[in-house]
Amino acid sequence: MSIQHDNPNAHDGTANPVAADAVVDLDGQAAKAEPAAAPPSARTGAGVDGRRNIFDLDRTSLEDFFEQELDEKRYRAHQVMKWIHHRHVTDFTDMTDLGKVLRAKLEERAVVRAPIVLFDKPSADGTHKWLLGMDAKNAIETVYIPEKSRGTLCVSSQVGCALNCQFCSTATQGFNRNLSTAEIIGQVWVAARHLGNVPHQQRRLTNVVMMGMGEPLANFDNVVRAMSIMRDDLGYGLANKRVTLSTAGMVPMIDRLGQESDVSLAVSLHAANDELRTELVPLNKKYPIHELMAACQRYVKRKPRSSITFEYTLMKGVNDQPQHARELARLMRQFGNAVQMKDAAKVNLIPFNPFPGTRFERSDDADIHVFQKLLQDARVLTTVRRTRGDDIDAACGQLKGQVTDKTRRQAAFLKTLQSQGAGDAAA
Repeated sequence: MSIQHDNPNAHDGTANPVAADAVVDLDGQAAKAEPAAAPPSARTGAGVDGRRNIFDLDRTSLEDFFEQELDEKRYRAHQVMKWIHHRHVTDFTDMTDLGKVLRAKLEERAVVRAPIVLFDKPSADGTHKWLLGMDAKNAIETVYIPEKSRGTLCVSSQVGCALNCQFCSTATQGFNRNLSTAEIIGQVWVAARHLGNVPHQQRRLTNVVMMGMGEPLANFDNVVRAMSIMRDDLGYGLANKRVTLSTAGMVPMIDRLGQESDVSLAVSLHAANDELRTELVPLNKKYPIHELMAACQRYVKRKPRSSITFEYTLMKGVNDQPQHARELARLMRQFGNAVQMKDAAKVNLIPFNPFPGTRFERSDDADIHVFQKLLQDARVLTTVRRTRGDDIDAACGQLKGQVTDKTRRQAAFLKTLQSQGAGDAAA
């Protein structure tokens, strides 16, 4: 599918050790790449016509916009946020409790522009996936997972991913750029509108996990600003603990997150020894397990009564054997002892979800059961994630959008597939 629209609000706005125009090589180090083509407005946060996209602004910055740029009272920002995030209205002329003069100002100076839905696809189990256009050449995927007691939205933070974790389908597409705040919160808006979600009243969307395409901490400022809107009563009113950020282990940014935001943290661990984890998660070469666990300890100590979820994807014959479970149990016990808190660590076991061209296989159910029991016998709080949406390739690790790759990783992967006679299956 070719993408025929253009979203003029796409921009890189990261403040982290990996620059917005960089990629990460197989050793997890920063490596320079050519900047992606983007209009000048993409670097300023304004639209092509110079108007500000309201989706880019959290409550404080929107209040400043009304006061400093529109010469209006700050509370007007609150009215607009409710119209957008509670009622899903994007046309200023429909915001009837605003005066005509103010609506005219907004039409001239601002816009509410969400990502464009290229297609949406429901699963037999109720899971729903959207392909959302970010600009003329790139698209990302967002997934909603309904359960009896909650509805979880899996949100992307980048177009592709630079980290190249070996078992992740997203990694095979390479990396293009970070998503703007508008493009991140726009995913929530699209899902909320589809679901008829009304914060504090008809709540269909109860949790958001930053576990979609990309490494959220490599796009720190935009992700944190978007999570602020998710948790704001004028936004989506989610409790802090119901917004979860998942990271592969960018240690300095975990520390910064602990200082600047109050959300749940999940860590993609997948191995409890450095040799295996470096093979699976190349970023481990830069931030090995002892540094990662120390950062997790600092995060928990800043936030009393919090816990960290350690995600562990089980792959047959790779990391699913009893010795691997014992290594993981020992690491979790060490973590609990260091923070001196019961159940400070939770392990979420994720059966591997295959995709075309991968060399990994899903662990046998018997091995998954033995692995879980070994952890539980060691008094490690452990759950097994139930696979959802695999009939529409919406399960964990399967998300693939449309990425104009700056890393050349996608071309290499497709060449490998073609040599295996599997090229058509991955297209």
